[in-house]
Amino acid sequence: MAIIVLDRDGVINHQPDGHVTSVDEWIPVEGSIEAMARLSQAGHQLVIATNQSGLALGLFDLDDLEAMHAKLRALVEDAGGEVAGIFYCPHSDDDHCRCRKPKTGLLDAIEAEFDTSLHDCYFVGDQRKDLQCAVAKGCKPVLVKSGRGGQTLQALIETPDPTLVTTAVFDDLSQFTDFLLH
Repeated sequence: MAIIVLDRDGVINHQPDGHVTSVDEWIPVEGSIEAMARLSQAGHQLVIATNQSGLALGLFDLDDLEAMHAKLRALVEDAGGEVAGIFYCPHSDDDHCRCRKPKTGLLDAIEAEFDTSLHDCYFVGDQRKDLQCAVAKGCKPVLVKSGRGGQTLQALIETPDPTLVTTAVFDDLSQFTDFLLH
């Protein structure tokens, strides 16, 4: 089964200007849950790689994060799919850790957990750091315009990045799913 790596905020759920800090604030992007279920039903393993600096900043605690992830898993399961794993970086930029995207520590952990290589797997994100992480690990970068993706696309148009020229662009996770499954 091929792994598809998904960023969380902005790809699966709406992202406010700040952080999603509670399960009540965790609201799926329209069509994202159904898209995840379709990908899962088609045989893909869905693994989430998400920066969650709100933990380090004290904006929410581990119980809050686990509640958000339990809601995500339950919604995908209710739609007939499965989330194979959720990997998160709990650090802030100031911690200079190796797991905070665009560094590849989260992807390294996914490879170790699933005993596989992510080379040539799709990595769907809405920010430059997601795309940079994907390219650094040899994944196929996919930009969705949901979340902050529209701003990211505009920034890439204004200041092209030669390492990101192979990035595929879709309106949202649902449109990427349609492309991949057809």
